[in-house]
Amino acid sequence: MTNTFEAYLNKFNERDWLAAVTTLAPEIHKVDRAGTQIWFRFFPLGLFRYLQSAEDKEKAVQAFVIKGDYELKNQIDTSHHFLYGHRYWKTVKAAIEAESAVFENGNIDLAEEIRQVAALAAEKLKVDTSLVLGITAVGFMTVVQTGLDNFKNAAGEVEKPKGLMTKSPDHIVSERAKDDSQGLLGFLKTIDKKFTVNYTTPGFEGKFGIIYDEEIASASAKDQSRDWKAADERCWEGVVPVECRSAACGTCWVGVLGGQDKLSEVERLERGAVKIFGYRQPEDEKPFLRLACQAKAYGNVSIVIPPWNGTFGREVYGLEHIELEPATTSAKQTRTIVKDAVKNQLM
Repeated sequence: MTNTFEAYLNKFNERDWLAAVTTLAPEIHKVDRAGTQIWFRFFPLGLFRYLQSAEDKEKAVQAFVIKGDYELKNQIDTSHHFLYGHRYWKTVKAAIEAESAVFENGNIDLAEEIRQVAALAAEKLKVDTSLVLGITAVGFMTVVQTGLDNFKNAAGEVEKPKGLMTKSPDHIVSERAKDDSQGLLGFLKTIDKKFTVNYTTPGFEGKFGIIYDEEIASASAKDQSRDWKAADERCWEGVVPVECRSAACGTCWVGVLGGQDKLSEVERLERGAVKIFGYRQPEDEKPFLRLACQAKAYGNVSIVIPPWNGTFGREVYGLEHIELEPATTSAKQTRTIVKDAVKNQLM
């Protein structure tokens, strides 16, 4: 028998969830504001429901060329490792479980329900609600995609913060906004400016250098500090998974936690390709979701690498009227461009 709380959460489609997250975003501390929205793209409800209803799920996964761990049921306690709010997961998880036992108001606005449970967790933790609002929204969606029983059975384990994440939320935001010093001659145009890409990925985190106007994927490939493929079979070169370097595969999608304003604007090639992949990149000129092979850096950037990749937009979200433009001779432009937007329909 479906729990009343679980039934309430299941009645909302992806449009509703993204609208709720957008509504809550200004109330989420900046340290997790982009991260929370990125997480909801990393684990899209539309894809989950499509695969759940597929006659042959394994065949559908193969058709979408999905590589890596895309299912939340395997990552209940770890999918949100890159959020500052992850440290509060055990308490937030307990608050959600407690709410599920007493929930009655099935007409409450989704954003408000998330807000109220986050406030209860914040009171217990004695922290500002803005610090747990994002992780609470994540917890709600985790219930939807894993089921309440599986959610409750998860241990609620939390990774110990390390590195920059041991600092205060404001300090983290400040550090993510800084650029590496270019020295006394840094103001000269003839100087090859060098910056840093800080990354977090399931299992580890680190950084690699990047020069002015270089794509993130290209810079990642230069870092041979470890056997990346041994850590993740999608990583043929550096820590960022990559196959084509021409926006043709979607393997290199990343979330931008800090420094998105220091990346190049999204061009038509990337915008169209991302719609085909299904990653739901915002329409901003410099959004928080990018293809690393297309995004060029002009300063320090902080990214999170998703645990999987695939190509499912056309089937899941109903892409239509796709027309192809002639390919150019440039290796980085030999890719089709989508002219029509995604249909305004979500599962």
